[in-house]
Amino acid sequence: MKIGFDLMGGDLGPKEAILGSLAYLQNNQEAHLVLIGTASECQAHLSLLDEYKERYSFIPTTDVIGMDEHPTKALKEKPNSSIAYGFGMLKMGKIDAFLSAGNTGAMLVGAMYSVGAIAGVSRPTVATLVPREDNDGISLILDVGANSDCKPDHLAQFGHLGSLYMQYILGYEHPKVALLNLGEEEGKGNLLTQAAYPLLKANSQINFIGNMEGRDIYGSKARVIVCDGFTGNVVLKLSESLYDLFKNKCPDDVFVQQFNYELYGGVPILGVNAPVIIGHGISTAKAFKSMIETAEKVIATGLIDAIKKQFSENN
Repeated sequence: MKIGFDLMGGDLGPKEAILGSLAYLQNNQEAHLVLIGTASECQAHLSLLDEYKERYSFIPTTDVIGMDEHPTKALKEKPNSSIAYGFGMLKMGKIDAFLSAGNTGAMLVGAMYSVGAIAGVSRPTVATLVPREDNDGISLILDVGANSDCKPDHLAQFGHLGSLYMQYILGYEHPKVALLNLGEEEGKGNLLTQAAYPLLKANSQINFIGNMEGRDIYGSKARVIVCDGFTGNVVLKLSESLYDLFKNKCPDDVFVQQFNYELYGGVPILGVNAPVIIGHGISTAKAFKSMIETAEKVIATGLIDAIKKQFSENN
C-alpha cells in the first residue's frame, strides 16, 4: 500500500506535514508514504524521518499551486507542482491514494482529469464530519462546497455515496439518511429539494428517513445529511466558527471538542476512481496524521470498489 502525500499543501508549510508523517509512521505499520514536495523547503525537516527511511520515499518537485490560483490553469501551467505530480502518479498506479491540504479546486479538478468519476456517478462530492449532541459517534454532511449548484439526481447520489462512506469507513450499517430542508414534511422546500425527495425515497439501497431541519444537524436523527454544496459550505464554516468561539470557554466539553477538524483530518472525494483525500488548509501535524489514516482506511476497506459495484448495478 503506497500513499502519496503532498507536503506543500496547507498554510503551515511542509514541517507540519512531515511531523504528521512522523506521527503516522510511529504508530502504524501498513502504508509506505510517498512524500512529494520542493526539495529546498522539505529537506531541512526530512531528517525527522531518519528512523523510518525504509517506510517512505521523497519525490522532489519544483512548483507549488497556491491557494488562490485558478485550479485548471495552475494544473496546466505547473505540471511539476506537488499536486500535479501526485495526480500523475495516481493515474499511473504508482500510488494507491493521494492526499493534500492544498488548493481544494485543484484537488477536485485534478481528480476528475486524472482518475475520473466512477461510471454512473454524475457529480463526485466532498463531505465533512460533524459531531452529535448525544456523543454517539459522528454524522456526515455532503456536499460541502464541491457542487454549489446541484440537480435533484445529484442530491440523490450524494445520499448513496455518503451512506457507503459511513458503512465502510466508520462502520455504521444502514445509516439513516436525511435531506436538509426548511421543514420536515414531504413537499417542503425549494424546487431542488422537492424534486430530490422522491429520488432519495425510491432508492432501496439507502435508509432514507425524510427531511431534516437545520436545528437537527447536530442531533441524532440521521447519520448522513444531504444538501447542495452552497448550503453545506455555510454549515461547514458555521461549525468551524462554533469551535473557534467555544474551544477555550469550554475546554472540557466533549461535544464542543468534537468540532475540532484535527480529529478527522480530511475526507475523500466520493465518486472518483481512486482514493483522493482533501484536508483543511490550516492542518497541523495531528490533522495530517488523521488524513493519512483515512487514506489507509479507504484503501483497506475497499470503499472505492464498493461504490463502483453499487453504481454499476444501478445503471
